[in-house]
Amino acid sequence: MRTLLVTLLVMLVGASPAVAQPDLGPDYVQTQFGPMGPAGRDLLQKVALAGLWEGPAGRMGLEKSANLRVREAGRHLIEGHADLDRRTVELARTLNVQLPTQPNEAQQGWLNEMTAAPARSTEFDKIFANRLRAAHGVVYKFLAQVRTGTRNTAIRDYAKVCMDTVLDHMTVLEATGMVDFNDTEAIPLALVAQPSSAAPTPPRAAPKVAPQNAPQRQEEGGVSDGLIGFAVMMALGIGIWLWSRGRSSRRMHP
Repeated sequence: MRTLLVTLLVMLVGASPAVAQPDLGPDYVQTQFGPMGPAGRDLLQKVALAGLWEGPAGRMGLEKSANLRVREAGRHLIEGHADLDRRTVELARTLNVQLPTQPNEAQQGWLNEMTAAPARSTEFDKIFANRLRAAHGVVYKFLAQVRTGTRNTAIRDYAKVCMDTVLDHMTVLEATGMVDFNDTEAIPLALVAQPSSAAPTPPRAAPKVAPQNAPQRQEEGGVSDGLIGFAVMMALGIGIWLWSRGRSSRRMHP
């Protein structure tokens, strides 16, 4: 009887209890992809902001440089940010994140430097390679940090695509032979990816998106506490009934 009771408990209880969802604070909302917090929204906004100046910079590299490697880097920037821009707009719409619409002051200043530099000159090539390589190096570290910490699967996948693109851009920029590696840490993230005062102010939190399979997601990794309690009560009841029957049998057949 004891063996039967243990077996019944194992069958009814089964998996381990689900871990309760932690309270991540008012800046987090649940989405169909998992918790969405400030880092995820910041990531989308910063990548959008990068595209607002790196895309035009890539076009200038293609048009103003006589250096074939600089022109190749320009092509990578144009194609890479066209793809990222599409992904960013799509995911931001899904998660209701507002994106900036113009470069910030520092980024516009770098574009102005490239515009003012003589076409087909070493001066232009150096400005192009160093400004963009430094910015990409800072952003890559930020992407890795968000990728490591986020619990949102959509943001995690998106960050991976961004990291691959940024690494490709860094590689082709370094291949120009124009990068001063002693200066690649000189640009802080705030200058690389801080929206300008004229850009739209992003909301603190996106509205909650209620997935259709929310109950299953809340119990993912185990059964609910209510079901476990019910199973335990049933097992105890059956055990008491079997024990009572055993006592009655012994009394009837001494």
